[in-house]
Amino acid sequence: MIDQIIRIWDKYSFVYLKGLMGTLWLSAVTVFFATLLGTVLAVLKLAKFKPANLLVDTYVEVIRGTPVLLQIYFFWIFLPRLASIELTDTQSIIIAMVINASAYVCEIIRAGIQAVDIGQQEAGLSLGLTEFHTFMRIILPQAIKNILPALGNEFINMIKQTSLASVFFINELTTAYRTVQSTTFLSIPSLLISGMIYLVVTFVLTRGLNVYERRMKANER
Repeated sequence: MIDQIIRIWDKYSFVYLKGLMGTLWLSAVTVFFATLLGTVLAVLKLAKFKPANLLVDTYVEVIRGTPVLLQIYFFWIFLPRLASIELTDTQSIIIAMVINASAYVCEIIRAGIQAVDIGQQEAGLSLGLTEFHTFMRIILPQAIKNILPALGNEFINMIKQTSLASVFFINELTTAYRTVQSTTFLSIPSLLISGMIYLVVTFVLTRGLNVYERRMKANER
């Protein structure tokens, strides 16, 4: 088994590395745009406007209450028809994953903002700042400290979740496994290599995130 793994890696390492780059790219793009959309949703959810609150609550419940693979299929099949524009498979999958991740990011950002002591807002208003400036200059900078670790976890989770894109043969790590397996007919060794790469990447990112959290807590003391 080990000999097979070594031979496969020697011959097809470029396939796995290309898939890894695709996985990291998909994850980064998804988290970036999901953060932008999730921020807008969180602000709407916290706004004193009940229709907006209800709309965002419904959005979050529907997205979080249905499987991500089902959502990917929905956007892959129906989005090009609804938008009446040509979309590649990659574009459709990215949009679906952004929509899915934004619901979770919305809750992360909302919780981070609400974790800031209400007295901070009252202090800003008492100094003559508007609600907008109080939010941007006082609340948001403190909320970011609460949000970043959770966003880091979402990025790590997204790295694993991009494996669903292999259903549509989008260039990523699980697709690389399927490519190598179909060429070598060695399923288990090919799969183990992909699994080890996922494990190494998530382990390194998780440890890096833990170091960042410890330093952030140390700076607060």
